[in-house]
Amino acid sequence: MCAPNSLNSARPSFRVIGMTRWFRLQSADAEFFDSAPHVFRYERHFAATPERVWESLQSDQSLSAWGKTVSSLTWTSPRPFGVGTTREVGTGGTRVHERFFRWDEGSGYAFYVYEANVPLFRRFAEDYRIEPDGVGTRFTWLVAIEPVRAMRLPFTVLAPIVKAGFGRAASDGQRYFAAR
Repeated sequence: MCAPNSLNSARPSFRVIGMTRWFRLQSADAEFFDSAPHVFRYERHFAATPERVWESLQSDQSLSAWGKTVSSLTWTSPRPFGVGTTREVGTGGTRVHERFFRWDEGSGYAFYVYEANVPLFRRFAEDYRIEPDGVGTRFTWLVAIEPVRAMRLPFTVLAPIVKAGFGRAASDGQRYFAAR
């Protein structure tokens, strides 16, 4: 079921599955990390090998195992994962459907959100990179966001709070690997 939604884009739509309304977002690619109105960058040192961090990132729990920031995560594509893989992720009351456009086995991946249960974003993407860093791993995470037109000003004002909120997930990962 599709119907117009004037908040999202020139030809926005939503669909209803069960009781959840899903708002469609525009796709994104690697260029979006250079052009998005809001790009947040996080770098952390994890006390684990890159192989262990990679294993965690593509595990059934992935980021939801790291702490409470990501409340749910379900891979919706079969293994082996790669470009085109999809998953559903929840953070509090917000849920998103993600599609991976880069999958570099053992060193990182990137995805864009193609649907969200809240009409906040026009485009949204994330990029995860892991590389050796001494006896551990350097974890680099980019979050690129373009809010819908109605949220541009509020999002600009709230961007420092949004950045801090996403930063909790990177810090969760740091604590997660330090404890193991």
